Amino acid sequence: MARLLADLTPWRVSPAYRRLWGALGISNVGQQMATVAVGLQVWDITRSSLMVGLVGLFQLVPLVGFGLYGGTLSDAFDRRTVGIISAVGLWSASIAFCLQSVAHLQSVALLYAIIAVQSAFFAVGNPARQAIIPRIVPESMLPAANALGTLTWNLGFTIGPVLGGLLVAATGTVTTAYLIDVVAFTVVIWAMVRLPRLPPVVEPGTARPRAGWSAVREGFVFLAGKRNLQMTFYLDIVAMVFGMPRALFPAIAAAWYGGSARDVALVVGLLSAAPAIGAVASGVLSGPIAHVRWQGRVILGAIIVWGLAIAGFGLVRWLPLALVLLAVAGAADNVSAVLRMTILQVATPDEFRGRLQGVFTVVVAGGPRLGDVEAGVVAALFGEAFSVVSGGLACVGLAVALVAGSPGFLRYDARHPVP
Repeated sequence: MARLLADLTPWRVSPAYRRLWGALGISNVGQQMATVAVGLQVWDITRSSLMVGLVGLFQLVPLVGFGLYGGTLSDAFDRRTVGIISAVGLWSASIAFCLQSVAHLQSVALLYAIIAVQSAFFAVGNPARQAIIPRIVPESMLPAANALGTLTWNLGFTIGPVLGGLLVAATGTVTTAYLIDVVAFTVVIWAMVRLPRLPPVVEPGTARPRAGWSAVREGFVFLAGKRNLQMTFYLDIVAMVFGMPRALFPAIAAAWYGGSARDVALVVGLLSAAPAIGAVASGVLSGPIAHVRWQGRVILGAIIVWGLAIAGFGLVRWLPLALVLLAVAGAADNVSAVLRMTILQVATPDEFRGRLQGVFTVVVAGGPRLGDVEAGVVAALFGEAFSVVSGGLACVGLAVALVAGSPGFLRYDARHPVP
C-alpha cells in the first residue's frame, strides 16, 4: 500500500521545496477562484462562448513571447530573483482584478488587458519556478517531486473552482473570489524570498548563459533533433488544444443543466473542478509513477484515455456522469504531465533548463488558451456538443499519428534518458 501512495521524500528532505510546494498550492486555489470569476464575469457581460473563449487568446499571445524570453532570464540570472519579480507582478494583476470588480466597471476590454498582463508575468516566472526544482531536489527524487507538485497544483484546481462558484453563487458577485486571490498570492512571494540564491551553473571553460532572443535561438538549436523532448511538447499541444472544453463550461452549464444564474455558477465550478479531482486522486496514488521505466508508452496511453473521456463528456447530459468522465480525464492528464515534466528535467542539461522550461510554459500554459479559442470558435459554428466530442476524438487521432511518426518515443528508457 505504501508503494501505491505518493512518495513524500522530497517534501521531507528539502525545506525549500516544501515551502515552495505549499505556497504554490495555496496561491493556485486563489488563482482558480479568480479564473472562474473571470469566465463568469465575461459571460455575464456578453452571454457569448466566443467572448469567453477569447480570454484564452489574450493569455496566449503574452505567453508565447514572454515565456520564451523568460526562459532565457532563468538561465542567465539568479532564478530566485526572477521568481520574486514575477510573483510581485502576478500579485499586482490580482489586485487589479479586485479593484475593477469593486468599481463595477463591467468592461470586457479591461478584463482582457489585465489577463494579458497577468499572463506575461506568469510566462516570465514559470520557467524559473520549474527550473528551480532540479536545483533543490536530488535528480533521483524528481519523479516524486513532480508528482507532489502536480498534486498540490490540482488540489488548487479542485478546491478553487468549487469555492469560486460557491462564493459567486452565495454573494452574487465575483469580488470575493478576486480578493481571496490577492491574499493567497502573498504566500508565493514569501516562499520565493525564503529560497537560497540560485545563480546560473557555469561549467568550466564555458561562457555564462545570456538573456535575449539570441539565447532563445540557442535553446531551439539544442532542441533540434531531440525527438523525445520534442514529443513531450507535441503531445501536450494536441491534448490541450483539442481536448479541453473549459471555455464552454458557462454555456454548457446554462444549456445542458439549466437553472438560475446562481445554479449556473455552481455547475461551472463543479465542471471546472472535476478534472482536478481526478488528477488529485491519481496524485495521491502516484507511488508507482516513480518506478515507470518506459515513460513514453504510459504518456501515450494516458492521452488516449484523456481524449476518449472528453468525447464521452460531450455525449452525456446527466451531471454526475459528466463529472465522473471529467475526473477520469483529469487523472489521465496528471499521469501524462508528471512523466512529460520528468523527461524534460532529466534529459536536459541545467544550462538549457530555463530556456526549455520557457518552451514548456508556452506549450503547457498556452495550449489550453489556444484550446479555449478553438473550442469557442467551433462551438459558435456547430454548437457546444460538436465542439467537445470532435475535440476529444481529434486528440486521440493526432496523438496516435504523432507517435506513429516518431516510434522511438515509445522506447524512451527512464534508466538511460536520451533527449
